[in-house]
Amino acid sequence: MKDRYGLELSTSSAGARDSYVEGIDRMLSAEAGVEECLSEAIAADPDFALPHAALARHHQLYVRPAEARASAETAVWLSRGATPREQQHVEIVRLLVAGQARDALDLIRQHVAEYPRDAFALAPACGVFGAIGFSGRIGREAELLAFLEPLATHYGDDWWFATVHAFALIETGQWDRGRQLAEGALEVRPRTPHGAHTLVHALFEAGADDEAVDFLDGWLAESSRASVLHCHIWWHYALVLMAVSRHDDAWQAFRDNCLPGATASPPITVFSDSSSFIWRSELAGRPRDRDVWQRVREFYEERFPQPMVFVDAHVGLMYAALGDTEQLQACVAQLQELGEAAQLPAGTTGASLTRAYAAFENDDWATVIDVLEPLIPQVVRIGGSRAQRDLMTNTLLAAYVKADRPGDARAFLERVTDRQPSRPVAGLVAA
Repeated sequence: MKDRYGLELSTSSAGARDSYVEGIDRMLSAEAGVEECLSEAIAADPDFALPHAALARHHQLYVRPAEARASAETAVWLSRGATPREQQHVEIVRLLVAGQARDALDLIRQHVAEYPRDAFALAPACGVFGAIGFSGRIGREAELLAFLEPLATHYGDDWWFATVHAFALIETGQWDRGRQLAEGALEVRPRTPHGAHTLVHALFEAGADDEAVDFLDGWLAESSRASVLHCHIWWHYALVLMAVSRHDDAWQAFRDNCLPGATASPPITVFSDSSSFIWRSELAGRPRDRDVWQRVREFYEERFPQPMVFVDAHVGLMYAALGDTEQLQACVAQLQELGEAAQLPAGTTGASLTRAYAAFENDDWATVIDVLEPLIPQVVRIGGSRAQRDLMTNTLLAAYVKADRPGDARAFLERVTDRQPSRPVAGLVAA
């Protein structure tokens, strides 16, 4: 009994093996039906540890901590009689579920040195929301690419590895090569959301907004709302629609697929994408909709009782837009304290961003510029992609425009020499 990557599985049930392999492929692809496949694998062989570990990771992605811990504990118990590879695989998941991302990453590095084709054990280190992506290190993008490049020979033309390798290339400015890999992955598995998402990033970085709209027009027509990436790919679609000046269509796509209540995607994605899109649309000239901001606030306060990586870099947008000065100041103080205590991977970056958003709402353009100018090179620490971090770039550009400093806006754009994406900021073209 082996998986798709030729690794031995400790089960005697062909049905359990087949359902597990399908479930893993769906997780690696970000397709719907993961939980159903893993449940079928467990039903076929309740003593097979790996489906329980995969289910723990699935629960974690959807912020279901109690279920994640229970599944991880079951996997650890069942793996006692499994192979050393499976035992270590399960331990990686246990560490991730327990919030020990640094230890998990250390073990992943050790694990893939011995078992380079254990894709599901490697996956948590990949992407902008992975253990390296959320490490808080300024050089994390180059670090991830350096980690993946030596593994390419072990995967050949595998569609999953091509997708994560492509994304790492794109995030380090190599979007032409990344696009080729993403397109190759989509030829093998055309409906993979991760592949579609990666290709859209390549198009965005190249400034190919019209091409991105055309691609997503077709791809999204057959996409599943149950995909873990449902909200996020529609967020990308809304952004490129805004970039080509189809603002009403952008808002319709956003309202129907990204706002809390309109999607079942993971909470971190729903909150950050919603906050980011609404703020960006206002930078582009859209009037403020307080009801929409209040909807985002209610979702945030229900789902995030404590600061969380990446979320902490967006929460200030919501309180600033709603004019809640008291909550805004409390947010800055809390993020500053946690950052100074090294309890947030990005340190005090979230606190500084929140100060900038507060100043923006007070029309204090000088403070926005003073805070963001030196911070932009460090914003990579919050996690997320270059496309997501354009939120901060566009805020700085808007402050330049509003402060009547068009020369500074142009000089800043000229310094961003390796990128071509459009900048939907009101007044920027005139500047």
